[in-house]
Formats: sequence, structure tokens, C-alpha cells
Amino acid sequence: MDLATLLGILVAGGLVVGAILMDGAGAWFINYPSLMIVLGGTMGATLINYPLSDVVSVFKVTKHAFRYRTPNPLTLIPTIVDYAQKARKDGILAFDAKIQEMQDPFMRRGMQMAVDGLEGEAIDEVLSTEILWLEERHRLGADIYTTMGTFAPAVGIMGTIIGLVQMLMQMKDPSAIGAPMAVALLTTFYGTVLANLLFLPIAGKLRVRSKQEILAKQMVLHGILAIQAGDNHRIVAEKLKAFISPSARLSDERGV
Repeated sequence: MDLATLLGILVAGGLVVGAILMDGAGAWFINYPSLMIVLGGTMGATLINYPLSDVVSVFKVTKHAFRYRTPNPLTLIPTIVDYAQKARKDGILAFDAKIQEMQDPFMRRGMQMAVDGLEGEAIDEVLSTEILWLEERHRLGADIYTTMGTFAPAVGIMGTIIGLVQMLMQMKDPSAIGAPMAVALLTTFYGTVLANLLFLPIAGKLRVRSKQEILAKQMVLHGILAIQAGDNHRIVAEKLKAFISPSARLSDERGV
């Protein structure tokens, strides 16, 4: 699991639960009608907003927020530079027998097109289109979680109104006020917690993961184009270093 995500869950969830348990029983904050309103209302509104296939598919990529690790740009550079050096020495066709050994499918596909003799423009067009649609799929996933984060507090307020109506209708019986009041307060609580500690943070992490993955693929694309063009491996290295920050370049040069 990604360390930042794990720490976020422990800090946010742990402190909220700890604060609840410090001054009362945890069971006070468990209310099934409130959960039904918030979860059901949020999911229902999301399904109205998006096709079922999109909502189902986004949950499959949720694991990227917790476990997926994008390639480190600093580790990509020496790999691509090594390929460039080999291509200058032995020719691009020398990769024909080794392409299947490449673990990155994107790099494997690009190198295969280069070996097959495609022009740089054709390789650029195919791989850039793949990057574009990858970005679109990632954007959809983040947008769906953002939408859920928007709907959850609003549904919580709707549950609060329901609870208040139920409470006002039973004002003649003070003993019956407690349950509706719990629904009124806890639906807002659940909606706020789900939005700000789950849905919106996941949306943000998916956007960060998307940017990292797209950066890595852009580096691979430019590296393959440089190899296909027959650039010197030192020039390839300088082209790829342009994708990373000056501080990262300095650390890499120092071997840090």
C-alpha cells in the first residue's frame, strides 16, 4: 500500500474515531437509517449522473489510489539511455528479439513499432493517442469520486431535513424525539465524513497518479522517438532530463 495513503487513513480515521470514543460510546454514532440515506442517496445520484458501466469501472481503478506505483522518472532515464546506446551500436533491429522481455507494455509497443520501421510521426500519433485516452479514463474516475464527494454532504442535509420533520411531528411525545434527532444529525455527519475523508481524497490521489503515469509515458514516448531518429545516447539523456525538476536532476547527478 502507498505509504502516504496509509498514513492519511490512520491519521484522519484514527483521530476522528479516537475523538468520538474519548467522550462517549461509539455506538452513539451508528445509525442505520442515516447510513441508508447517505449511502443510498449518494450512489443513486451518482448512477443518475453517470452510465452504470462508468460507475462500475471506476471502482476497479480505485486500487490505484492505494497500491499502484508509477515508474520513477529517474529510473526510466538510464533504461531508455541504455536502449539508445545499444540502438546506435547494433541498430534498432537488435531489439527485435528482446522486445517481449520489456515489462512496460507501452514501451514494448513503441519499440515494436520502431523495429517494424514506422516513421517517427506515425509512432508519435499512435502513442500520443493512447496517452490522450488514458488521461481521459483517469479523469473520468477522478470526476466520479468528486461527484460523489459533492453529493454526499447534500444528501446528508436532506437526511437532516427528514429527521427534523420526523422530530417536529412527534413533539407531543418527548420520548420519541431522540431517534429522529439522531437521524437529523448523523446523516450530515456521515455525508461530511464520506466526502472529505474518502471520496474527495481518493479523487485527488487518482489525479496525482494520472499525472505521474502520463509523465512517465511521455518520457517513454520521447525516448522512443529519439531512439528511432538515431540520436546519440547523451542527447537522449538530456531530452529526458527536461521532464524532471532541476532539484531531481541535481540529485541524480550527485547519485543521491
